[in-house]
Amino acid sequence: MIDALEQAEAAVAACYDTAAWAASERDLVAALDATHRIEQRLAAVKLGLVRELDGRGTANAQGASCTAVWLRDRLRLGVGAARRLVGLAAGLDAAPAAVRDALAGGAVDVDQVRVIADTVETVHTAAGPEAADKAVGVLVDWAAQFDATQLRRLGTRILDHVAPEIADAAAEAALRAAESRSARDRHLTLSEQTDGRLRLTGILDVEAAALLRAAIDPLSAPTGPDDNRTAGQRRHDAFTDVFRLALRSGELPEHGGDPTQVVVTTSYDGLTRQMGAGTLDTGLQLTPEAVRRLACDAAVLPAVLGGAGQPLDVGRQRRLITGPLRRALALRDRGCAFPGCDRPPRWCAAHVRREALIDRVEVRDHHRRPVAAGR
Repeated sequence: MIDALEQAEAAVAACYDTAAWAASERDLVAALDATHRIEQRLAAVKLGLVRELDGRGTANAQGASCTAVWLRDRLRLGVGAARRLVGLAAGLDAAPAAVRDALAGGAVDVDQVRVIADTVETVHTAAGPEAADKAVGVLVDWAAQFDATQLRRLGTRILDHVAPEIADAAAEAALRAAESRSARDRHLTLSEQTDGRLRLTGILDVEAAALLRAAIDPLSAPTGPDDNRTAGQRRHDAFTDVFRLALRSGELPEHGGDPTQVVVTTSYDGLTRQMGAGTLDTGLQLTPEAVRRLACDAAVLPAVLGGAGQPLDVGRQRRLITGPLRRALALRDRGCAFPGCDRPPRWCAAHVRREALIDRVEVRDHHRRPVAAGR
């Protein structure tokens, strides 16, 4: 084996040293096909070696905790890649001979082998060994036409071809199992950064993912040729839109005895002069521009504090934009008042602007345009 591999290595080195520009297009295509076949055959040899070394316990004998860790250090792989290599070697060893032969013959690649092995195992569990043998032949044939992703998608209906009498029942069982895994794995983690921002990570189940896409996809489209936000920034803004709509609905449960709300504290002079920063109830600060946006369409609770910060008087909440006034705005503007914006009234905040010493009230989707354009 060593002699053969050394000869193969020398042959590959000779190919690398050959100028590709001198070959015809037909020869280049043929060389590419041959290279791919050889690559898959070498992968089959490599997996066989890994499986044998793992079975002999070579890693433990050389002081490593497991074969994956030994491969990580020996081949300078990432630990995830090393673990996948060990798992695939074990899976290929247990796979039908036709799958191993297909990889050794260069007919399939490593990713396709993983899909075929997983699918055949599922068919074996659902319909028995005879159907599993049929599935191998069908999947290997499909692998000549489809990549691993398409092959996995097609494999979900493999029973239609090899065991149609149980296909519907098996598909329903598989769907329920997937739903159970989805419910088990769902989670959302909010990691607060040092500057007050949040990092969101998690996995949504299928239903939640569909709801999220339905809510943010239409809101994350570019608003026009001047919209220079990245796709990630547009999704962020769409996410924020959904939160604003939920808070305005009035249907969220109470939180701490009060309606669910964002609480911002600022000084009277700062608010009236449009120059004061605001403080959230979490202790983080907002810019004067953000305070003005929130104050326009918010309930204002005046409070008089003493020199030591003790409350001397607390008034009643009042809204700058009352319910009847907002309904009148919706009837008048029928949506965002910014030129060219088609946001409906329910997505907009009401804003008070002072133009030529005359107060003007309008409905605006305030965060969709650059500040220079009035947003």
